Amino acid sequence: MTYSETELTQIEKFASIYLKISDIAVILDIPADVLRNDIADRSTEVSKAYRRGKAASKVKLHSQEMMLAQVGSPLAIENAHRNLLDMEDDE
Repeated sequence: MTYSETELTQIEKFASIYLKISDIAVILDIPADVLRNDIADRSTEVSKAYRRGKAASKVKLHSQEMMLAQVGSPLAIENAHRNLLDMEDDE
């Protein structure tokens, strides 16, 4: 399916607030299975927009977690350590 620039922007925005694909599909009046399949194909623009939205929010969350870890929050330190291990596993 071909998505307009407006739809891609909306999908990126919705993904950044972790809205489920099925909910995004309802809002945009797109069959959920079509949107899900298009997002699964990492070469499509819609997949890139969706992943970009998710990644942007992850950056914000990880940044906040690092700030909390640096001031000594035990949970934040544990989560930051787990994030580091995930990062190293992905290298």
